[in-house]
Amino acid sequence: MAFDKDFKTLDEQITILEYKGLQIKDKTYAKRVLLRENYFFLNGYRHLFLKSENEKRFIEGTTFEEIYSLFLFDREFRNIIFKNLLIIENNIKSIIAYQLSRKYGYKESDYLKAKNFTHVPQKSRQVNDLIKKMKRQVRINAPQHAATVHYLNNYGYIPLWVLVKVLSFGIVGELYSVLKREDQNSIAEVYGLDAGTLQNYLPILANYRNLCAHEDIVFENRTQRELEETIYHKLLKLKQEEGEYVQGRNDIFALVIIIKELLTDMEFKNLTEEIKHILENLEYNLKTITMDKVLTRMGFPANWQELANITKKVEE
Repeated sequence: MAFDKDFKTLDEQITILEYKGLQIKDKTYAKRVLLRENYFFLNGYRHLFLKSENEKRFIEGTTFEEIYSLFLFDREFRNIIFKNLLIIENNIKSIIAYQLSRKYGYKESDYLKAKNFTHVPQKSRQVNDLIKKMKRQVRINAPQHAATVHYLNNYGYIPLWVLVKVLSFGIVGELYSVLKREDQNSIAEVYGLDAGTLQNYLPILANYRNLCAHEDIVFENRTQRELEETIYHKLLKLKQEEGEYVQGRNDIFALVIIIKELLTDMEFKNLTEEIKHILENLEYNLKTITMDKVLTRMGFPANWQELANITKKVEE
């Protein structure tokens, strides 16, 4: 039985799910959920409950409530990740603004000079493009924010520590990538990292920040860019195949490792407790699959909570 990919009524959506083996006891409740949450998005959580990707039928006994529980778990998980990414974003913007303003000045006519950036010939075009982007942000976004309007009206310029508030995380990551090496080092050293490591982290952080902001599926997301090996991979004895780590590379646990590096120990312990709580809630609601299957999909090792007990080398 094939179903066309055209518009389906709520009743037709229920019929499709039941045909694939999903148990729906309370159809009124299910239709209410589908109307609010979107069949397409909710259907994105079906994969863990399928017999196989080829058969595409639900494991016997799978209920609508189980899939919805995974959906709600990912929403809570996404919100936890997002609020901590915003903390990191604010911290990085603040540190970059402080370091560059101290060295190059606080007016855009001072800090947005090409000579302040890397002199590597291959990056000269990228530097010029970035400066244009930042000037465009001043022109377009500045009039929409109280702080930037205040500085423009009263002083005629926008300090970098104010401008960074209207810059996207992606642009900030690009800004870092074209700084002089000594400036990259001074920023990375705040976190006890080397410049190359922080540069590896920033695009991954920006990618997940956008996923969270647009409410995409996060718990099983895989990124194209891989996290380089860290001390935490060794200490947690993460799974390896043919000498390569297969956990904490391009999965959500890789992001958790990055977050560990950039938050304070107390902030990260709070995040760990929140994740632990929602995982326990999800486990209570699952009947046909185990939590191990969920954790494997996330890239989480069984001992993932030990990450919070590893003290960072940077003094808080």
